[in-house]
Amino acid sequence: MAAQCVTKVELSIACTNLLDKDVGSKSDPLCVLLQNTSGQQWYEVDRTERVKNSLNPKFAKKFLIDYYFELVQKLKFGIYDIDNKTFDLNDDDFLGELECTLGQIVSSRTITKPLVLKNGRPAGRGSIMITAEEVKDNRVVVLEVEARKLDNKDFFGKSDPYLEFHKQTGDGNWVMVHRTEVIKNNLNPVWRPFKISLNSLCYSDMDKSIKVMHMK
Repeated sequence: MAAQCVTKVELSIACTNLLDKDVGSKSDPLCVLLQNTSGQQWYEVDRTERVKNSLNPKFAKKFLIDYYFELVQKLKFGIYDIDNKTFDLNDDDFLGELECTLGQIVSSRTITKPLVLKNGRPAGRGSIMITAEEVKDNRVVVLEVEARKLDNKDFFGKSDPYLEFHKQTGDGNWVMVHRTEVIKNNLNPVWRPFKISLNSLCYSDMDKSIKVMHMK
C-alpha cells in the first residue's frame, strides 16, 4: 500500500467586525478549531488564546495540523466571546463560525470568509481570515525579553505592558506571531521565557527582520 503524502501546516487566524456581546465593553473572543472525521461527528483540535476587548482580534497562537494530500479534511472555526473561566464553550456567547476544507485554505494560502451563525445567517459583518504556511523546519528558539524605563501611560498607576512579535510576509505585510503575557503596574518588566518555532518567527530565515511592538 502506498504511503500517504502528508505535510504539517500552520494556520494563522484573524477576525474583523465581530458581534459585540458585552455590555459596557467589547467582546473577548477566542477561536476554536474543530475537525470532522466522518458524518456529523466533530471533535476539538485546539483553541487560541482569548483576546480581551477586541472586535478585530489577531490571534497569536497558531494551529498546527497534518495536511493529507489525498483526503478531504473538513474544518470548522468557531468564534466565542469568553466571559468566564470554564473550559466548556456552551456557556459562552457564540459569535460565528466558518466551515471549509483544509485543502481550500492550503490552495489559496489565505482565505477571507464571512462568519455565519448556527442557523446559517450572517454573523453581522463578521469575517475570518485564515493563512496557511507549510512547516519545513522543526527548529525552536527560546526568547527571554525584558524592558527598562518604559513610558508611563496610565494616570492612576503604572503601565501594564506586553509585547507583540511580528514577521514580514512576501507582500510586505506584518503578521503577528507571538504575544507575551501582560505584566501589571511595571515600567521595568521581565516577561516569561517562551518557545517559538523558527518557521513561525521568521520563516526559518535568520537574516529576516522581525518587528517587536510594545503595547500598554
